[in-house]
Amino acid sequence: MDRYGESGGTRPTGRAGRGGRTGGTGQARRAQRRERLLSTALDLFTTRGFATTSIERICAAAHVSIRAFYEEFESRESLLIALHNDVARAGMEAALVVLGDPAADSASTRDRVTALTRAYLAAVTADPAAARVAFVEVIGAGPTVEEHRLLWRSLWTDFFTGEAERAVRRGEAVARDHTLAVVALIGAVNELVAHWARNSASLSRDLLADEMAHLVLATLGTPAYEGK
Repeated sequence: MDRYGESGGTRPTGRAGRGGRTGGTGQARRAQRRERLLSTALDLFTTRGFATTSIERICAAAHVSIRAFYEEFESRESLLIALHNDVARAGMEAALVVLGDPAADSASTRDRVTALTRAYLAAVTADPAAARVAFVEVIGAGPTVEEHRLLWRSLWTDFFTGEAERAVRRGEAVARDHTLAVVALIGAVNELVAHWARNSASLSRDLLADEMAHLVLATLGTPAYEGK
């Protein structure tokens, strides 16, 4: 399941704009070094692909020794996981901000889902390169990365199962066990974002958000439009 480049390793974490002067202390220099590894890996995983990018290439491009690399990351997979975590956390935090709005408590399921999907997508697609790493390059990156992905999928399954239960209580969703449907939904959402990451130049975020909201509402059995 894991294809490696010239040498083994893991873990990309994608972010943009990691530069900046952090001072001269050892701790600050180490933080700056870690940032260089992350930003370099993001660039290389996006342009070359995770499978064909070795630790040696990352270190050479980041001007960091291989020994220093292993002081920051256990492997190439652990670097990929860090990049994925950045994007996954941003998506979850955006959704929680929506739920933290008092208006969300009384919102209809349709309005709530629309707000959630738009906030989530805005967060995970803010940096197209990071989105590609988090939704495309992680596929087939090895058992450690897959275990990490499954953890996030289980968190989102719990999240949307809770949303389904709320919708049922409000009489706005079909009363049934939505667990398996939500598992399928999470896979579909991931594939939608992966498709966007591969085709962002020709696919608008608004179109993607609308399609995702329709998908979530269809899974719940909630009409996408008022009066339907």
